[in-house]
Amino acid sequence: MTDPLPCPTVFTARCAIVGAGPAGLMLGLLLARAGVEVIVLEKHKDFLRDFRGDTIHPSTLEVMHEIGLLEGLLKLPHTQAPKLHAEIGGTDVTLADFSRLPTRCRFIAFMPQWDFLDYVARQAARYPSFQLLMSTAVEDLIEENGRVVGLRATCDGAPMEIRASLVVAADGRHSRVRAKAGLAVEAFGSPRDVLWMKLSRQSDDPPYTMGHAGPRQGFVMIDRGDYWQCGYVLKKGSFDEVKRAGLDAFRATVAAVSPLPASRMDEVRDWTDVSLLQVRIDRLTQWWKPGLLCIGDAAHAMSPIGGVGVNLAIQDAVAAANILTAPLLKGAVDEAALAAVQKRRTFPTKATQKLQLMMQKDRRKRETDARPSSGPPAFIRTIARWPLLAHLAGRLVGLGFRPEHVRYRKP
Repeated sequence: MTDPLPCPTVFTARCAIVGAGPAGLMLGLLLARAGVEVIVLEKHKDFLRDFRGDTIHPSTLEVMHEIGLLEGLLKLPHTQAPKLHAEIGGTDVTLADFSRLPTRCRFIAFMPQWDFLDYVARQAARYPSFQLLMSTAVEDLIEENGRVVGLRATCDGAPMEIRASLVVAADGRHSRVRAKAGLAVEAFGSPRDVLWMKLSRQSDDPPYTMGHAGPRQGFVMIDRGDYWQCGYVLKKGSFDEVKRAGLDAFRATVAAVSPLPASRMDEVRDWTDVSLLQVRIDRLTQWWKPGLLCIGDAAHAMSPIGGVGVNLAIQDAVAAANILTAPLLKGAVDEAALAAVQKRRTFPTKATQKLQLMMQKDRRKRETDARPSSGPPAFIRTIARWPLLAHLAGRLVGLGFRPEHVRYRKP
């Protein structure tokens, strides 16, 4: 990772971005390459956090190509998934096929998110207008005359102040900046959580790069080279109940829906080998207030279905850079520009969440039916019956409803 700068007491920049995740770093990179003074704040000391969104979608790879960084990115260790699979009754079904996408890369790349973030941060650090502060936690917003004009933060425990023409919240679904700004959130709920775990990958395992398995598609597996990153779907809020039933019962339950040998679950030695992802779907009714904009999960939390959250966050960043670069270079961003970002990204956000909620509703209906089916959800049955739909699913997963393209070139 790039060496973070020592923390100043007071800092000024045209744009201050909170959160060095995919959205925050991508926006920082795009603004810096256009000559905008930008500072990115990250509360953690490094990027080494596991069980995060490790999917880099074709639309994101296209953005990296547009700014000349694709070749270097693909030199990093990764696996490529030209298709997404499901196992239904012992039969392999293609859920999404990326082979017909109008992009340079017709695959999803699976790469540890810390490697992707480190790569983007290193590329952004080449520009003198970019600065990254790690171990820097936001404490409050600075507001004057009804406008956000900066942040109060602590850097390695020491207080500091950042003054900026624009503050961007890219600090995730539990955004502290969003909470401090008092922006209204519309929540749609989710009946599911996911338990993540690592299981070793053996030579005779299924030939998936990413696959779903089990009669209710309750198990997800992602090829990470020498191990599988596995997700087990369970009823929301039931993790404590699962733990009370005991580790042996949990191993047996997961083994029943996993295509891997049951003995592989012995690798889950205790509950510290399991990580809980609390799934939520929500979005802000308004993504901005004067001097402040929210993007990515801070503006709209997604279900992990298809790994589309990271893709949407990066598309938000590209759209924000396209719309806000010119006013930031001039020194001021008015409310019309902030509203334009939300307007541009509202349709893909709502459409994606609508699709996820429809899939969620189908699952809930099946599980509350008096005679629930043991088969897969309706959308999977439909794709299995009409294989050409896998190409449509590939477009929705790989590109989304409104892929963005970089407008500003390096000066």
